[in-house]
Amino acid sequence: MATDPPLPAITIRQYAPGDADRVWAILHEVFAAGETYAYPVDVGREDALAGWTDAPAQAYVAERDGAIVGTSRVMPNQPGHGSHVANGSFVVAPDAAGGGIGRALGAHALGAAAALGYRAMQFNLVVSTNHRAIALWESLGFHTVGRLPGAFVLHGEEVDALVMYQRLDHLAADPAG
Repeated sequence: MATDPPLPAITIRQYAPGDADRVWAILHEVFAAGETYAYPVDVGREDALAGWTDAPAQAYVAERDGAIVGTSRVMPNQPGHGSHVANGSFVVAPDAAGGGIGRALGAHALGAAAALGYRAMQFNLVVSTNHRAIALWESLGFHTVGRLPGAFVLHGEEVDALVMYQRLDHLAADPAG
């Protein structure tokens, strides 16, 4: 039985301004679908990129074979007394889905958040119908700590959203993860 050749390695690095066109293309395709992010489906390029990459966010890109195939950001979940908890966001190019990019971005974000001094990471709005993402986050150690009934409108219908959370103490003790 023949096996598929291994996929090329994924490299994750800090976002740079020269990445804007490709990151926008990925964000636009996913946001316009309206299935996983609360951004308006018609969000403009400048607003989307600013929201994704401007401080206090730390934005990253995932590359495979030199092409950007995904992006993530780590930022405080709340200001002030809630700023010790990170928030993370992740978008993989739809044509690259299923290739381990989301997992690599998620694992990287956990390590980056710990290295930046965050003590936990929280996702505020994981759409309950996004089964692939929920399974990924659970496999990376996240737990559902809340369910928000009807908090997301998917194709005109209200669906629940999950709040997912993970302490980072185990990563702070071992920054390599």
